[in-house]
Amino acid sequence: MTFAMLLDTGPTVTQPSTAICNSPPLLTNPITVSACDLNHDTLISSAFAIVVTLIIVFAVARHVVPGVPGKVQMVLELFLDYVKGLVRDSVGEGSDFIIPIAATIGLYILVANWIAFLPLAHPLQPAAADLNQTLAMAVVVVGVVQVYSFKVLGFRGYFRRFTKPFEFNWAFRIVFIPLNLIEEVVKPITLSLRLFGNIFAGLVMVELLSQLPIFLAWLPVAVWKVFDVLFIGAIQAFIFMLLTVIYFEMAREGLEEEGHHGAQAAAHA
Repeated sequence: MTFAMLLDTGPTVTQPSTAICNSPPLLTNPITVSACDLNHDTLISSAFAIVVTLIIVFAVARHVVPGVPGKVQMVLELFLDYVKGLVRDSVGEGSDFIIPIAATIGLYILVANWIAFLPLAHPLQPAAADLNQTLAMAVVVVGVVQVYSFKVLGFRGYFRRFTKPFEFNWAFRIVFIPLNLIEEVVKPITLSLRLFGNIFAGLVMVELLSQLPIFLAWLPVAVWKVFDVLFIGAIQAFIFMLLTVIYFEMAREGLEEEGHHGAQAAAHA
């Protein structure tokens, strides 16, 4: 008898979907994927993680105590203070709106990953084990970053950002334009794949270990679950949040050069 048979959990890495419209498959080998397919496991897991995140935040906000905070309030305040310091040190002035974005992303991913700690049956799996979930978050983040970059740098400065490194002359910088454009396009891909790959690999590892006989499997599964969910889950939430802040910092590249050129023009005038 294997550990998986005893738990009767079935495969933990499958992701059934429901078609909501007629669409030709985007992929047919090895998995059939359609643009109109909804992964109901991911929808259930992400909805559950959203509800838990909101409950935690609003419960703490409702019972905020000045002076000596409770344990949960203290942890969240330390977390928020860290995010504030990270954003203000990295991005600079006028970046306070990034704080709730980064903090919410980090907390949500942490809760979504730590769902695996709860004794919940399928389909409540970590939502980040579905690439659709992580890619959607990454696209939103990079989209907001582009809007922020355009707002801060202006029309000329935004497109000039893709000609870095700024210290070289234009004849040399033109060569880097395609590379800079590719770097910007692949940001949501790399950001989403990093989170998805680590969380999905953790589920695959549990599935493989659970195929062992129970007297051999229970200890490796327990140890791996603690390491994977507690440590890797927290690290991946932090990395996604950190990269979000870094992308906002990179969106300001060229701002100093724009200001420098503006000051020189004013001086000559």
